[in-house]
Amino acid sequence: MSDSSQQELIATRGAQMFPRLSDEELARLSKFGEPRSFRAGEMVAQVGAVGPGLMLIMSGEVEVTQHDHKAAGSHIVTHERGNFMGELAQLSGRPQLVDAKALSDVEGVAISPDRLRALLIAEADLGERIMRALILRRMGLIASGAGPVIIGDEGNADVLRLVNFLRRNGHPYQRLDPVHDNCARTLVEKFQVTAGELPIVLCTDGKLIRNPSEHQLARCVGLLGPIDPDKVYDVVVVGSGPAGLATAVYAGSEGLSVLAIDCRSFGGQAGASARIENYLGFPTGISGMALMGRAFSQSQKFGVEIAIPDEAVKLECGNDPCHLQLGTGERIQARAVVLATGARYRRLGVERLDEFEGTSVHYWASPLEADLCAGHDVALVGGGNSAGQATVFLAGRAKHVTVLARRPLSETMSQYLIERIESLSNVDVVIGCEISELTGSDGALESIRWRERSTGAEVARPARYLFSFIGAEPNTDWLAGTGIKLDERGFVLTDANAGEDRLPLETSRSGIFAVGDVRSGSVKRVAASVGDGAAVVASIHRYLAREPAQPVIQQPNLIPAQ
Repeated sequence: MSDSSQQELIATRGAQMFPRLSDEELARLSKFGEPRSFRAGEMVAQVGAVGPGLMLIMSGEVEVTQHDHKAAGSHIVTHERGNFMGELAQLSGRPQLVDAKALSDVEGVAISPDRLRALLIAEADLGERIMRALILRRMGLIASGAGPVIIGDEGNADVLRLVNFLRRNGHPYQRLDPVHDNCARTLVEKFQVTAGELPIVLCTDGKLIRNPSEHQLARCVGLLGPIDPDKVYDVVVVGSGPAGLATAVYAGSEGLSVLAIDCRSFGGQAGASARIENYLGFPTGISGMALMGRAFSQSQKFGVEIAIPDEAVKLECGNDPCHLQLGTGERIQARAVVLATGARYRRLGVERLDEFEGTSVHYWASPLEADLCAGHDVALVGGGNSAGQATVFLAGRAKHVTVLARRPLSETMSQYLIERIESLSNVDVVIGCEISELTGSDGALESIRWRERSTGAEVARPARYLFSFIGAEPNTDWLAGTGIKLDERGFVLTDANAGEDRLPLETSRSGIFAVGDVRSGSVKRVAASVGDGAAVVASIHRYLAREPAQPVIQQPNLIPAQ
């Protein structure tokens, strides 16, 4: 990440990032906001502060700069009449990621997040241009490393954990190594940070936190706020993978009040996929992060509130509304609940696995992991499409990739991936084996050993990193005691399998629905999960139509959605 990357994006797509609106267009959009005035030298926006929303510039000049850990700030753009200030944070009322200063007296129009969402829908053509600009500006901030600064060694498991959290939630960040960066070293010395307290994070508001949890980091950078306990949502979606986001988008677009929660990040396992090539409408393929990022932005456009990371730990339904209890102790009220919790990664049954997880053993292959693997020997376990996509992706950076599978790939993997793997000179495929031993020290894997199932013979091979794609198990443990029926493998039963008079995708409990990978009998594909999410909204409407509506206390939006 670098400032040059952002400037390159501005050079190639500057007209889309910073469009200039005509007088007639400004007049149309001004109806959605309130006039604001700023004197020359006054701050229009400040990093870490929640701003007034999107700002139309009616007169004057505003310079936008980005904080830099080494200097006061770097210039991004100067807005004049016809321009507008803001990026994706303004769509959901989250803290600013840039500073903006009035260079002269400025007259503007501030459009609050709720009015901005109304604008995007009511003014479709202009809304498309604005939405594209907001997304491209966020891409520029990600490229240049705006946002919080994570200080620690790139191979540290907690650094990888925090970087992955921000990266998979589409939030800009910068990582500095105190060994090689003087400013990072100075911060460590100034605050007397011990090695055991690394990594530290310098948040956008200047606060420093030591080796935080994802929840602490999210609150520090403004991704997560308190949930209004008095509000009754039409729908609460538990899980924000493809099925959950599809549910949120379709429900939100049809006027339902929606809250989506996830304990980790949006996109689920699909969001970690290096490339999805069999999703309808993308003949050249698309990364899971790009596909899910679009869905995430789309959900915000339709007013969906998203709380990440928030984990549901208990579901209580017997009286309308239902209550969800979170790991934080907070409670959510909902007229209908959609279970889209997907599945959790299955772990290898091998000794010492926990010593290497997070540093050398990984369960997805994102650009971050690919960078770590550059020039190293890598092993990958699994034979499904996710394993195939990861193999192709990692082979472009790793010295050598060894793929270990129990069955022939033709039984579990799409043919186009098999052919692509066969064409890679630095990939070997070993069939009919299983991992038997991991060796290394201090979290750094050195080699693996596998056992041939037919002969019992064991083979050792160097491997700095190991990727596990051996499937997943339903994430339904937290539903114990709810009365929701599960199949013999722990997946949620729906439709007629759950009982008589069930609505499509409804569970054995009225008003509780299940979609995507967590649903018994579902097709474990992104497209199928999206289809579930779209279809369940019709059932939710039918359910809500026969239930008495609950009075809703109108409150300001208290959840910074991310």
